[in-house]
This record gives sequence, structure tokens and C-alpha cells, in this order.
Amino acid sequence: MVQARDRATSVVESPLTLAEFLEQPETKPASEFTDGEIYQKPMPQGQHSAFQHCLSILLNELRRQKVARSFPELRCTFGGRSIVPDIAVFGFENIPRDDNGNIANAFKRSPDWTIEILSPDQSPLRPTKNILHCLENGCVMGWLILPEDFSVLTYSSDGVGCFDKPGDSLPVPEFAGDLKITIQDLMDCLQD
Repeated sequence: MVQARDRATSVVESPLTLAEFLEQPETKPASEFTDGEIYQKPMPQGQHSAFQHCLSILLNELRRQKVARSFPELRCTFGGRSIVPDIAVFGFENIPRDDNGNIANAFKRSPDWTIEILSPDQSPLRPTKNILHCLENGCVMGWLILPEDFSVLTYSSDGVGCFDKPGDSLPVPEFAGDLKITIQDLMDCLQD
């Protein structure tokens, strides 16, 4: 049975366990398993995709420095949940590896930095809960990007911050070093 929670997210009442959920075929858009329920994420639209792509490029500097790597739409299963952040960032030492040293397929831990981008008509509650769950399970920073007004809510052990002026430099995790991303950088993501 599907019940609409808001216009951009649906919930399916699920008798499945987390292990059974993980055996199910992937959905498009991705579904997440939280508190015994399955939630399907909203289908990304133009601005969401532009932010996700642009941020991945900006975060690629961390990969060049061999510090961290960003993964868009990566399933992360930990703490009794299976979520798919818009961008999950892992420090190099925390990237799961297979026996050959290659990046593993299954990520069974929280990202070190999680980034969610609010979709049109989506309530901020679900992505905020995912960010908080990540922080409770080892993540050091979470961002919730609100494209409509070019603002970002940041979450860390230092508390919650709100950034909405073009010159605002967004806080980044300590492992990101001198990486600088401003609200203006986000605004530029929607330009050609």
C-alpha cells in the first residue's frame, strides 16, 4: 500500500526487514529503508541535477589531493537504515575496498560528509532525518541545500548553521582542508 507523505515522497508500508529490503531490485528513483518503512526518493529535476553535478566537480579537488572522494546517489547501509544521499563523501581511509584494493560495491557505513539537495515540493523532514542519522553514526558534517532560495543548512557537532548570502563560505569538514565553496558557487551551478 502506498501512502503519499508529501507530493515528492511516498512511503510503502513494509513487512520487510533491512536484509530483505537489500535483496529487492533497485528502484528509480532510489528507495530508502528507514524505521521499517520504504521511502522512494523524488525524481531529480533540472536544478537538483545541476547542483549535484556541479558539487561533484567542486568536491573532485579532494580526490585529486587523495583526501576524500564524493559519490553521487550511493546507497549507504548502516545503523539499521539504508539511505541514498544525493552526495556521500568518504575520506580515503574510510572508502570500503574489495580484496583487490578496488572500491567495493557495498558501503556499510555512514559517509563522512553527507549532502542532500531539496527537490521541489519535498518536505525537508526526510533529508534532515537522514543527515541526523548520519551524524549519529560517525558522519562529521551534513549539508541540506535549499535551491529555491540558494541557502544551505549545515549540521555538525558545532551545531546547525544557515548560510544564504552570496559571499558566505560554507563550512567543510576538517579533512577537506582549505576547500572553499560559497553560496555564489552554488548560484553559479545553475548558469551555463
